[in-house]
Amino acid sequence: MKKVLIGLDYNPNSEIVVRSGYELAKKLGADVCLIHVLADVSYYGVNYPSFMGYEGYNELAVDLNVIAELREVAKNFVETAADHLNDPSVTTHMADGPTSTAILQYAEDWGADMIVLGTHSHSVLEKVLMGTTASHILEKTKVPVYLVPIKPEKLQK
Repeated sequence: MKKVLIGLDYNPNSEIVVRSGYELAKKLGADVCLIHVLADVSYYGVNYPSFMGYEGYNELAVDLNVIAELREVAKNFVETAADHLNDPSVTTHMADGPTSTAILQYAEDWGADMIVLGTHSHSVLEKVLMGTTASHILEKTKVPVYLVPIKPEKLQK
């Protein structure tokens, strides 16, 4: 194991995931890359037509620069997370699109030997209807996945 890719999102619990993945990578002597995916970015720049009597999107005249601003905020987020580890060898990657697809694609491109993800406590109904990023990645991955459980009782310690 020489390369560990750690996925993080805006959930404050991501700190636990990043720390756990980083500690594992260091024990393995592996390089670390933090990845953050900005899903469905194009949604924010679309000027939708009226529908169901709602005129809001036409009147708002959504600024197309919002996409660039979202990317900049996300880039700053992942770089700040990397800086927080106080290890200049940690790299970062920003991606757009469906989260699981983007993580799997970058894992392949970067040559990751392991992917580290958190498992947020979503409701059973949400898991049944939508699945989770972790389960989608587990279905399609070609490399091992290290899952860090995030549960309320773990956060209290």
